[in-house]
Amino acid sequence: MQFIDLKTQYKSYQAEVDGRMRTVLNHGHFIMGPEIAELESLLASYAGVKHCLTVASGTVSLEIALRALGIGPGDEVITVPFTWISSAEVIGLVGAKPVFADIEADSYNLDTDLLEKAITPRTKAIMPVSLFGQMPDYGKINAIAARYGIPVIEDGAQSFGATQQGRRSCGITLIGSTSFFPAKPLGCYGDGGALFTSDDALAEKMRAIRTHGGLKRHHHPYLGMNGRFDTLQAAVLLAKFPHFQAEVEARSRIGARYTEMLRGLCTVPEVAPGNTHVYAQYTIRVPDRDAVATKLKEKGIPTAVYYPKCLHEQPVFASSGYKWGEFPAAEKASREVISLPMHPFLTEPDQDAIVGGVKAALTTAAIQV
Repeated sequence: MQFIDLKTQYKSYQAEVDGRMRTVLNHGHFIMGPEIAELESLLASYAGVKHCLTVASGTVSLEIALRALGIGPGDEVITVPFTWISSAEVIGLVGAKPVFADIEADSYNLDTDLLEKAITPRTKAIMPVSLFGQMPDYGKINAIAARYGIPVIEDGAQSFGATQQGRRSCGITLIGSTSFFPAKPLGCYGDGGALFTSDDALAEKMRAIRTHGGLKRHHHPYLGMNGRFDTLQAAVLLAKFPHFQAEVEARSRIGARYTEMLRGLCTVPEVAPGNTHVYAQYTIRVPDRDAVATKLKEKGIPTAVYYPKCLHEQPVFASSGYKWGEFPAAEKASREVISLPMHPFLTEPDQDAIVGGVKAALTTAAIQV
C-alpha cells in the first residue's frame, strides 16, 4: 500500500505527461521555455489573480515574497509554530525574526484570536500556513492586518485547490505561495513552487528577484537569486492540470469518508464553515501514536507524522527565547498527530483496511491501558 500513490497517477496520465515532456526535449528551451508562461497563465486564472510566477520550490517562493516586501534585519514576521521548517526558515534567511502565534486545536491553523497579541511595531508581515489542506480564517486575518497596515502572505504549500467562501487558496491575500513538491495536491516530479498576486508592482519585483534581481540581462536593480522553475517540470504540471479539479474532488470525498468512519474513535480533522479541504494529509490525533503506527505497519499500512516537534523546539530557533508551554495547542498536536495514506486514487477497499487497522490498534491500546 502506498502512502501517496504517484505511480498510479503517472500511469493514468502517462500519455499526456510523456507527450508534454517530449515537446520540451524537442524544442530544447529547458530554462524559461514557453511552457513556463503557459502554466503561469493557467494557474493565475485558476487562483483568481492577475499574476502567477513559478519558482524553484515552495521555500524559494516564500523567501522571494519576503524579499519583495523589503523585509530584513530588525523586522518581525508572524507565523505558526506547528508547520514545516520552511515557514520560519525563510524569515531567518532574510535576517528577520519569526514570531509565533499558537494554532487552533481542531483546524491546526493560526488561532486568529491570538494574532493581534503577536503584533508589535516591528511586525512587517503575517504569514499564516494553510496546514494539511484547508485555510485559516483569512477574512479575520486580512481585517486585522489591514488595521495595522501589515501585508499577508499565505503559505499555501498544502492547500492549493482548497477554497474559502468561494475564493481559492493563493488568491485570498496580498501574496499567495504554494509548492509543487511531488507529494503536494498539485505536484511535479521534482522541486517547484509558485507565487500569486494581483499587485502589478509586487509581481514585477518578485519576477526580478527570481532571476538574479533583474528582468533585463546584465541589469540587476535588486539582490536576487536563481529561483527559476524548470521547463520540464512545467510540462509535467501542464499535463496534470486538466485532471486537477477531479483530483481535488476525489480528495474531498475520500477525506469525508475517512472522517465518517473514524469519528468517535479518534480526533478527526474538522472542516471550518465556508471552507473546502484538499487533505494534502489526512491527519488524526491519538494518545499513543507510536503504538498505533507500529500496529498499522505490521498490517502493511504506512503512516507519517507531520510534525513531531514544534518550530520553537528546534535548535536553530533556540535564540528566539520561546519556552515549552508557550504554545500549548501546537505542542499537544505535535505529540498526537499521525497521518494516514491519502491520495486521489485511494480505493474504498484500501481505505476500509486502513480504518480497520486504526480501529484494531486503538482497541489494543485501550486494552493495554
